Amino acid sequence: MIIDFHTHIFPPQIRENRSDYLKCDPCFAELYSSPKAKLATAEELIASMDEAGIDASVVLNIGWITQKLCVKTNDYILEAVSRYSHRLIGFCAIQPNSGEEAIAELERCAQGGAKGIGELRTDIQEIDLRDVEMLAPFSEIASKYNLILLTHASEPVGHHYPGKGNITPNILYQFISNFPKLVIVCAHWGGGLPFYALMPEVASALTNTFFDTAASPLLYRPQIFKHATEIVGADKILFGSDYPLMSQGRVTRDIELAELPQEVGKMILGGNAQRILGWNKSAPSSPLNCPGK
Repeated sequence: MIIDFHTHIFPPQIRENRSDYLKCDPCFAELYSSPKAKLATAEELIASMDEAGIDASVVLNIGWITQKLCVKTNDYILEAVSRYSHRLIGFCAIQPNSGEEAIAELERCAQGGAKGIGELRTDIQEIDLRDVEMLAPFSEIASKYNLILLTHASEPVGHHYPGKGNITPNILYQFISNFPKLVIVCAHWGGGLPFYALMPEVASALTNTFFDTAASPLLYRPQIFKHATEIVGADKILFGSDYPLMSQGRVTRDIELAELPQEVGKMILGGNAQRILGWNKSAPSSPLNCPGK
């Protein structure tokens, strides 16, 4: 089974009224100000999955600045997951600054079928990811419902791109250390955090931490798959595309170019995701061949 762990969908009315949301939300504006930045609905995601041979996808929200927008878009994701229950896995957005309202929303989404929180954008949402007191109640709810927390991550070096942000490995490491029992997925290869796992204390802290490969072709050469599996282990890596930023095939091609052992390819493409999500629903067989030697 192939599971894309990092995709985004939006209600049709947001795409139809794009300019209004650009004016009222800094995260949406950062990501979608360019007319070339695509917005996809659930139906378009399903069509792209069928074309690319993807069995299931995790659908993420974004880091809205207001709790009201979190709720509105969470409703759409929960409804889409209900309609495509064998293909889509929903994550919900929260604005932690909203306190009890955000906790109540997290409870609502968990009870409505959400499997995780994300994509968290604490840099834009004006939250310090190292603030234990603020984030502890959300960690408790996540543990109660076995929710996964997926956070944006970015590199402290390299080129600038829309949405890069400043959730860098040093911040992620402290967050992970503060909440060792929380299952955390760091998007975009964790901004390079896997490389620091050559330090024994960092490797030890990453027991419940995973890394998705979203937008990998825009950031790294295909060799990153080989090097990251050698450092943190193949069981820590989750295939993610960042659709509709790019097609799923662009990332799966990089996995093929990395010439990984077949079993490693299967783990990255879906096996690891199935394990941490507890996902055992059947889906149409995928025509995409796993990479292997």
